[in-house]
Amino acid sequence: MPGWVRQGYDEYAKRLPRECELVLKEIAPGKRTKNSDVARIIKEEGERMIAAIPQGAHIVTLDIPGKSWTTPELAQAMRRWLESGQHVSLLIGGPEGLADSVKQLARESWSLSPLTFPHPLVRIVVAEQLYRAWSILHNHPYHRQ
Repeated sequence: MPGWVRQGYDEYAKRLPRECELVLKEIAPGKRTKNSDVARIIKEEGERMIAAIPQGAHIVTLDIPGKSWTTPELAQAMRRWLESGQHVSLLIGGPEGLADSVKQLARESWSLSPLTFPHPLVRIVVAEQLYRAWSILHNHPYHRQ
């Protein structure tokens, strides 16, 4: 990823306290060529994603058909996640989306927008929104309505 992506993501990740630590696990996308078997690639990406999920984690997919949350709604989801005491795994698919096996494991699905965003931008937006949700829950001045 370009430096600006790492810098943007790291800026928000470091602001979150330990009890809400944001850990990025990158799953290498399958190699795509003109004649690639895209269905096989998506399936294999899904298997690698599932293998990286902590045992017993609450799984949330980021997917266009998911629920579109306002920032206060995201804050309430975060409250639920924190109160559950479980790890939360936010899963973002590759260029063609998420494998069906991953979608089936999800307990929730979150849509950032009906638009398609590049992956570098998504990781920054997600990190910022999680920090903003945390700031709402803790009456931090970062989020002003």
